[in-house]
Amino acid sequence: MKTVKITLVVTLLLMYTCFGANAAEINSTGAAAILMDGASNRVLYGKNIHQRLPIASTTKIMTAIVALEHGCLDETVIIPPEASGIEGSSIWLEAGEEHTLEDLLYGLMLRSGNDAAVAIAIHISGSVEEFAKLMNATAKKIGAYNTNFVNPHGLHDPDHYSTAYDLALIASYGLKNPDFERIVATKFRTIPWKGHEWNRAMRNKNRLLWQYEGANGVKTGYTKKAGRCLVASAKRDNMQLVSVVLNCGPMFEESMELLDYGFKNYKSVKLISHNEIYATIPVKNGKTNTLGLVPAESFSIALREEEIGEFRIEKDLPPQISAPVEKGQDIGKIRVYHNDKPIKEISLRAFGKVEKQGFWDFIRRLFKK
Repeated sequence: MKTVKITLVVTLLLMYTCFGANAAEINSTGAAAILMDGASNRVLYGKNIHQRLPIASTTKIMTAIVALEHGCLDETVIIPPEASGIEGSSIWLEAGEEHTLEDLLYGLMLRSGNDAAVAIAIHISGSVEEFAKLMNATAKKIGAYNTNFVNPHGLHDPDHYSTAYDLALIASYGLKNPDFERIVATKFRTIPWKGHEWNRAMRNKNRLLWQYEGANGVKTGYTKKAGRCLVASAKRDNMQLVSVVLNCGPMFEESMELLDYGFKNYKSVKLISHNEIYATIPVKNGKTNTLGLVPAESFSIALREEEIGEFRIEKDLPPQISAPVEKGQDIGKIRVYHNDKPIKEISLRAFGKVEKQGFWDFIRRLFKK
């Protein structure tokens, strides 16, 4: 079927002032660093962003994502023997204890419990090895192609690695889940400790939650091989930014520098809104003659002031569609271009339902004419 392409010039009438250093003035001391727009995954700053490196406990970002997608927060987890006594960071789990998956996720993300990671993995998949397969499958789904997970906690293994770019993608993906965002933004949490006079009290290791305006995540990490690692995030004026520094001594300071650069030089601009009709299409043999089309999702992107006029939108539609049409049915596509480079493609869907006209509908339409 022949399609019709309609090009729209995107006119963005926004006024704001850009401040701050040019990206060239950022001097990250880490082995790799990145600043990413969480909405569009646009890279705003990068250093060695595709270099494969050990990532320590930032691994647990993916552990939490997989747990949230394959488990329920209120389900009970019985701590297996394999999860007790794991080396490194711990929330002192003992075999046979019972916790909700939610409590273990707090132990995982606030206190970086390696024992919580193993307990979650075995609960979800039956073994650490099977859980790692789920982690890798999820990474590929997200687009993190330079990542390989061997375990759910990040203790060193030569075959366990990721990149600054992939970690930023994974964190941006996770932050779109309200439960993930809530957990990683939590400063304090207590969970039960049966047989003790007090509960387990946990304070988030991510100092940015106290020190940086708008900070809402994500995860610290350290091993001797990986060095100090931090995936950080902050949200201001509806713009979600994600930074990653790997093997970086002053990881908190440099993460704040990266986030400062982003907020000073970029603003979030909504180019596509999913609740607006972007096109109409003729309907053949339908009870109505035309149908409105809406995007399947919204699309926002971080832009500099001088970039505002560099975007355009194209709609790719068939000349008409035949009834019946179901509400939400994919009918065409909408594409966003930046300087002639496609950066986003979104389906256009039927705004409503159109039934096929019957004989008497046809007669009534004739009389109206």
